Amino acid sequence: MATPIKRIEKDFLLKSLYDEQIPVMYLKGQTQYILIVEKPPKGQIFFKADRPIDGLKIRRKLDLMFDYRGQVIIFSVEVATIKDEYISAAEPEFLYKNLDRSFSRVATPQDLQVRFSFLGDRYSLSYPKTNEFEKEEQGDLVRSLDPKNLSGLVDQMAAWIKGYASGYKLIIFRDVKPDSTEERLLAETGKTLYLPSTLGRFPLDDPFPKKRLITEEIFRRYLESTGVDLQFVDEACTRFIKQKSEAGIFSDLWAPILFQEYVIGYIHIWANKGGKPPFDFGIIDTLYQFSKILASSLRINGYFESGKLKNDPFDGKIIDISASGLLFAYPNSLHASTLMPDSELSVQLMTPRRTVNTRAKIVRRYKDNVQGYFGCRFLDMAPEDLRFLFEYIYGKPFTDTDAEFLSGQV
Repeated sequence: MATPIKRIEKDFLLKSLYDEQIPVMYLKGQTQYILIVEKPPKGQIFFKADRPIDGLKIRRKLDLMFDYRGQVIIFSVEVATIKDEYISAAEPEFLYKNLDRSFSRVATPQDLQVRFSFLGDRYSLSYPKTNEFEKEEQGDLVRSLDPKNLSGLVDQMAAWIKGYASGYKLIIFRDVKPDSTEERLLAETGKTLYLPSTLGRFPLDDPFPKKRLITEEIFRRYLESTGVDLQFVDEACTRFIKQKSEAGIFSDLWAPILFQEYVIGYIHIWANKGGKPPFDFGIIDTLYQFSKILASSLRINGYFESGKLKNDPFDGKIIDISASGLLFAYPNSLHASTLMPDSELSVQLMTPRRTVNTRAKIVRRYKDNVQGYFGCRFLDMAPEDLRFLFEYIYGKPFTDTDAEFLSGQV
């Protein structure tokens, strides 16, 4: 029987949903939605769904579930606000565990074979590397520009920047390595350095759903990592910003250019005192889109071709599997280093009776001294394949009642 979780453990689990970006599942009929917690829950909980939830309305009750270390947890919330795929609700009063039906991860059946390959090209490059994978996305601006025409693209970007900034610089880390404090920060974090006003301070919070900004906390941690004593960190922060103000810069923005897990360069724009108004979040968003199409244009024009990896299928050692995903291990190697969170794989699940072809996204990874471990979530599996996989793994019929309890997020 499901039992309520005590308050201290409940608070810990809700915090873990955000800290570890654990997928939360919502089942509506035969459709599965995945939600990620966007902010640390404090009275309210904010979700981003993998796509807008069909027919969702304010005050609608959502029955949600997630898997924490193999333990299936369920809870309910009442929708307070909806905007596209973004949802907010009051923090749940209760979480429940020890469910009667808990179709979580199980040991891999002996006659199951699994084969992986990357979706799309992957690269091994000499640029600075981050811990996140950046997918190529097609925003409105990106769709309106021609990525094949690199020089034309740079000219269009320069013309747009001229309307908002006093000057700009475009740097690619091909012939130069990160040297200044700003360059090293971008190379290490893959995030944007943003000072709306050099009379102020670094942003305290990051409003972007997928965090893009170097906040004051991140900058302080960077200073500490370079050897600045904790008691002098505040002074170093102040001095860093003051030097920009004394140089005549009023508003400053350094946006990294990201390609897959690499920081290949950056766009630096600035506004002088008495010139342009301070930069806002809209400018950051547009510059981000320009950086995306720049990276795409460099790829199309062959800048990364020498680092392209051969996309041979590979076998991983399956640790456990569920109807929603699997955990596999792969020896530490160059190949393993390209298996990044948010990257997607083509997966073949081969059984004596049937082969299931699907896609999977790596949602988390960790490693020991010997091998890496990669937790994957299946994406858009065909209903008939989901039914077959469920019955194959758990050895029981897949019923509508079972679907309500389907769990096992990796």
